[in-house]
Amino acid sequence: MDEKGRVIDIYNAAIAAVDPYRAVMGQREVILDAYREGPSTTLCVIGFGKAAQGMVRAVLDIVGDKASRGVAITKYGHWADRGEDRIRVYEAGHPIPDENGVKATRQAIALARSLDEKSLLVCLISGGGSALLVAPAPGILLAEKQRTIDLLLRAGADIHELNAVRKHISAVKGGRLAQIAYPARVVSLILSDVIDDRLDIIASGPTVPDETTYADALGVIEKHRLRDEAPRKVYDHLVEGRQGRIPEAPGKDDPLFDRVTNTIVGSNRQALEAAATRCGHLGIDAVKIDRPIRGEARDAGRWLVSEARKMLKDRKGTGKGLCLISGGETTVTVRGRGRGGRNMELALAAAIEMEGTEGMTLLSAGTDGTDGPTDAAGAIVDGRSVGRGREAGLDPGTCLSNNDSYSFLRAGGDLFKTGPTGTNVMDIEVMLLSA
Repeated sequence: MDEKGRVIDIYNAAIAAVDPYRAVMGQREVILDAYREGPSTTLCVIGFGKAAQGMVRAVLDIVGDKASRGVAITKYGHWADRGEDRIRVYEAGHPIPDENGVKATRQAIALARSLDEKSLLVCLISGGGSALLVAPAPGILLAEKQRTIDLLLRAGADIHELNAVRKHISAVKGGRLAQIAYPARVVSLILSDVIDDRLDIIASGPTVPDETTYADALGVIEKHRLRDEAPRKVYDHLVEGRQGRIPEAPGKDDPLFDRVTNTIVGSNRQALEAAATRCGHLGIDAVKIDRPIRGEARDAGRWLVSEARKMLKDRKGTGKGLCLISGGETTVTVRGRGRGGRNMELALAAAIEMEGTEGMTLLSAGTDGTDGPTDAAGAIVDGRSVGRGREAGLDPGTCLSNNDSYSFLRAGGDLFKTGPTGTNVMDIEVMLLSA
């Protein structure tokens, strides 16, 4: 197995460790105990996110005919078939929400609203849920919400900032879905796609007390200097909320949360541990970077190469290589008109930094199998990647400046394509180093 094959093998081991079906099956007794506790007369399922298919199927396998009905919402191309009559399946837009998401969420709200104190609602939440479970707050149009999210993404807002705004222009986020389902009991099983696994951030916390305020959301708009560009209705809505004229989302003291249980069933940390274990099986020493990879993608790519060089210097003469493993979620401030995603931008910046260096191979990819609005999960680069791209007639610096990492990496044959993986726990970087 060559270096490229090894990094792919390690990535695949990480993905297998956060398989959503297995993650939910591991909560079998939690679900059944909640059902028996009532006893429940009705058990319903609402699943949303890129891992919805595997999570929903696991619940149906656990509860059998106890489940009466449900709604599932996932990204286009992330549901393989429709073979379950009890579950209404919708595919919708991500990362920018669309009308299909609005239509699907209306069905989820209607289901939640129909429940009573004898009902059990199993919520299955995974990455992408913020865009897929979409119900604009009263007075705000979908197009205005789309515009707001697009502006924030292009400005390089991180997931915490994005979700602070999303929660305050939504009718379902920030604990509001649990509020709609009350007095039903709610069991939420959550596949984390955020740094530090904060429950209130994952999918904008639809079944979790909100820890942010309208003032926080307005602060994000101001920080990124979007006051004049943001839709007027959105900005005015946030101002009214800050003034106390619109109620805040339910907080931790709201008694409705006595009826809610939130459990994380998989995370990026779990994937990285599996990657390190796989390295051991391959006879490779693994070093996990303790802190999550975040910030500008291109800066993260350069930093990873710098760290790798330090580690190689310490091992010089030993003849022992190693694998540097990290994970997290970077951001991209869009200044150009090219195509790409945060993993490809990280990889291109790293490739420029390692140009001409032997013994470095880096895979950077999304665990969901997608990176930005492209058909690639990310890229695999080495010290010869820049040369390959130049031979194809492209300049790496120009492509990076134009946010056109996809074109450069495609020209050099360095794109990494997996198709949808069925899971989503942020991004993974696997760097093989030869001493």
